[in-house]
Amino acid sequence: MKILGIETSCDETAVAVVDENRNILAHNVLSQLEEHLPFGGVVPEIAARAHLDHLDGLVARTMAEAGIGYDELDGIAATAGPGLIGGVMVGLMTAKALAMATRKPLIAINHLEAHALTARLTNEIALPFLLLLVSGGHCQILLVRDIGDYKLLGQTIDDAVGEAFDKVAKMIGLPYPGGPHLEKLLVHADPVAAAKIELPRPLLKKKHADFSFAGLKTAVRQFIGTRILSEQEKADLALAFHECVAEILIDRLTHALGMIDTSNISTLVVAGGVAANQYLCRELKTFCATKDLTMVAPPIKLCTDNGAMIAWAGVEKLQRGEVHNMDVAARPRWPLYSGEK
Repeated sequence: MKILGIETSCDETAVAVVDENRNILAHNVLSQLEEHLPFGGVVPEIAARAHLDHLDGLVARTMAEAGIGYDELDGIAATAGPGLIGGVMVGLMTAKALAMATRKPLIAINHLEAHALTARLTNEIALPFLLLLVSGGHCQILLVRDIGDYKLLGQTIDDAVGEAFDKVAKMIGLPYPGGPHLEKLLVHADPVAAAKIELPRPLLKKKHADFSFAGLKTAVRQFIGTRILSEQEKADLALAFHECVAEILIDRLTHALGMIDTSNISTLVVAGGVAANQYLCRELKTFCATKDLTMVAPPIKLCTDNGAMIAWAGVEKLQRGEVHNMDVAARPRWPLYSGEK
C-alpha cells in the first residue's frame, strides 16, 4: 500500500509518499519562512497563495523522487483541518482533483491525528498510549485508545505552549519562529541566575490536567519591563522559562495519569512542533522513567508539519477501510476527541 500525503494547514507546503511498511519513499517540505518573516508570524493570505503557487510542482517532484506512477498509489490523503482555512482548502482541493483523475480513494485527515500517529510511523508504538500534543496552536493530553478513538484528559484553557515559546522569544528580540531560537540560548545560560528569575506555574498541582500559559507570558513581559536585556540576561530568562514549562507539563501529566487506568499504558508519545525541543524531551524522559513509561518523540524533521505524517495517517485509515467522498469539507476547527472528558 502506497499513499500520497499532502499537508497545507499552516505555513509549510509538504508532500510525501509512504507505504504500509513504514517506508518514507519521498518527502518534501517547502518552508514559507522568508515570506512571513517581516510580519513576525504567519499571514493566512500569504500562506494560502504560497501553497497555491507551489503545491502542484511539489507533488510532481515528490512522485518523481518516489519513483512510482500515480497508478501505483492506493490512495490520496490530505489535511482537511484544523488549520488556516485558505491553506487547508488548497491542499484538500488538490487531493480531490488527484483522486478523481486517478480514481484513487480520498482520505481526509485530521491534522492533529496525523501528529498523534507519527510515532507509529517511526517507532511502531502499540495501542493504547498516552499522548502529549504540544504545538503552536494546541496543547492537549489525550488517551489514544485506538485509531479514531481519543479521550481528552486535559487541554489549554487559553494559549498553546508553542505560541508561548514564540511570544516570549519575540519579547526578547529573537526572530520568527522564536521557539527554536529560544532553546539555542540555553547553552549560554547561568543556572544560578536563572533560578533567581521568579515565574509563575499556572494551575500547578490543581486536581485536573488542563493547562494555562497566558499568565506566564504576562509574567515574562513584566519581568522584562522597559529594559533592554543583555545577551546573558536573555539566556538566563530562556532557561527560567524552559524550566517553568517543563515543570508545568510534568505536573499536568502526573494528574492525567491519575485519571486513567495505566495498567496497559507503557508509552508517552510527545508530538507536535514543540516535541522538537530537546530540553523538554530530556525532562519528560526523566519523568517517564519514574513512572515506568517509555517516552517517544518523532525525529525532529517529523515533529513539525510534514507530508509523511499525513500519508501515514492515510495508511492507518485506509487499512481500516475509512475513505471519504468528494463532498468532504475543509474545516478550520476539528477537535481530535469526541467531547468526552
